[in-house]
Amino acid sequence: MEQPLLILEKYWGYTAFRGKQAEIIEQVLSGHDTLAILPTGGGKSICFQVPGLALGGLCLVVSPLIALMKDQVDQLKMRDIAAAYLHGGLAQFEVNELMAQAEQGELSFLYVSPERIQSTNFRNWIEDAPITLIAIDEAHCISQWGYDFRPSYTKLSNLRSLVRKHVPIIALTASATDKVQEDIIQQLQLQSPKIFRQTFLRPNLSFSAFAPESKIARTVEILKKVTGSALVYCNSRKKTVDISKLIQQHGIAVSYFHAGLSLQEKEQRQNAWIKNELRVMVCTNAFGMGIDKSDVRLVIHYDVPDCLENYYQEAGRAGRDGQKAYAVLLYGDQDTEQLEQSVEQKFPPISILKQLYQKMADYLQVPSGSGEGLYYDFDWEQFVQRFEFEPKLAKNGLKHIEQEGFIIVEESVFIPSKVQVLASRDEYETFTNAQPKLLDLIMVLLRSYQGIVDQPVSISERKLAHWLSIEEGNVRMQLLLLHSAGIISYIYKKETPQLYFVTNRAPAAHLNINNERYLNRKELYNQRIKKMIGYTNLESGCRNYYIASYFDDPDAQACGICDLCLQQKKKPLTVEEIDAVYEVLEKSIDPLSAASIAKMTVTISETKVLEALRRLQDEQVVNQVEKGFVVYKKTARRRS
Repeated sequence: MEQPLLILEKYWGYTAFRGKQAEIIEQVLSGHDTLAILPTGGGKSICFQVPGLALGGLCLVVSPLIALMKDQVDQLKMRDIAAAYLHGGLAQFEVNELMAQAEQGELSFLYVSPERIQSTNFRNWIEDAPITLIAIDEAHCISQWGYDFRPSYTKLSNLRSLVRKHVPIIALTASATDKVQEDIIQQLQLQSPKIFRQTFLRPNLSFSAFAPESKIARTVEILKKVTGSALVYCNSRKKTVDISKLIQQHGIAVSYFHAGLSLQEKEQRQNAWIKNELRVMVCTNAFGMGIDKSDVRLVIHYDVPDCLENYYQEAGRAGRDGQKAYAVLLYGDQDTEQLEQSVEQKFPPISILKQLYQKMADYLQVPSGSGEGLYYDFDWEQFVQRFEFEPKLAKNGLKHIEQEGFIIVEESVFIPSKVQVLASRDEYETFTNAQPKLLDLIMVLLRSYQGIVDQPVSISERKLAHWLSIEEGNVRMQLLLLHSAGIISYIYKKETPQLYFVTNRAPAAHLNINNERYLNRKELYNQRIKKMIGYTNLESGCRNYYIASYFDDPDAQACGICDLCLQQKKKPLTVEEIDAVYEVLEKSIDPLSAASIAKMTVTISETKVLEALRRLQDEQVVNQVEKGFVVYKKTARRRS
């Protein structure tokens, strides 16, 4: 493992791996298939990025979200690691250029969507690509039992067969029950994979849930009590704005974030929060995924999420640096009622889905029998307003059409700026005689971007600024001047919702939606709602244990630091608790530690176990032995 450690230190600045990272990397480097189930904050990306660099060649990464691909590629580039991602905002010749770079060994990582792998062009390319490792990120998407099923993931089973030599596959996910785990292995056709599961217990993260009279008052109170960087999650764009304003009134540096902001606003606010210029970000779940910030001290959920998978992922963004952190859920009777009522809203009648599909095609002006493989700009708010759809019903309906495999809706797709040089050499030289700097810019564009005279190509204002040794704002101003004069065509970068047609648009009446599968998904969603409500209503036990048990974590145990565990510690030791400790010892053959006894009893803290053992010692029914272990004396116990 010497080389992986050197890579880790060189690019990431760490001198040691965390958790099961070292074991996973060793397994991958030995050429074996691997399934890594690492909870949020477990460092999943390191598990394929380090071996990808160690193996050399190209690591092909399959990821479901363009925003997530962009974040990871940006982070790799910041570390001077050659990486790129293929997305719908690229022209075909730009896609071909990136694939050529990868084939020639100029890229270490290429991120692609599962849909991209189905294209003939890509499948032909992959046969000769220097691929040494395949990473399937968010692997739970392959399972219909998972909370975010993506039909396109089920077509990845033949991915390895497209590569001419044997290449190991590593599948990664933050959450997988036993059933989902089996599905991942079977559908990806992993060969004798070694499975690594890291416990869902976060020993530094304290979970709690409150039902306050005023959510905003409790939010401000917690923010004042817990210092450091914080996130406040809300379930609507409007609420992020309103809550942010109310928090700001208390002198706290805060802003809000949701998918409807402009690209520039998103970048400014995200960077300000990462640099701790803003202490609090009030946001929807559009914020947080892929952001590398380890010093978040507090995550507050102002609204109750609809499943434990989403809650744990969002709450888990606190305390990734290993220091004490807090995850607080605020709820009331109204939240529970809304969750229970959301089942019918989340699963509208199939007739509504067909109507929605028809209106979507009308809005985008996609005729029957066309559209396959194409991206369309999709102004969500305009669509809802034009056809007078209830927003939540429309959003849920499109999600189901997506899960049936007809479309993919990307809430934020980054499309880089595009430039095409329109003028001849004589024309642009004449125009720039009075402004030599504009000629410098044109010459850099012509030298740096192949094909820019023939068609629009993606450019980077940041790179141009670096090459010209000027500010990025000046580059944009010069590009606009050239555009207004007709010398170039300049389309500024944007981040807009995109709708991708997986198949040709069908007549709505003939849209084939599997009723049985639809009802199964509805029942699974109903079960998740009940588990989430169960978490909020939990009055005893341990919140961390509840979450870990939901994910079938074999190492689930009481955390000792959640609100319920702390309440339990304050209560005096009961006769029932002493009896429970005694029963564990009575059934055990080997000596046990207080920690292992606490784990077996689940709800009794280690501190109380030690107190119970002292009582049992007084009764002379247990012996204290070396190194903190205790043994049952096999003497009859006299109960009062």
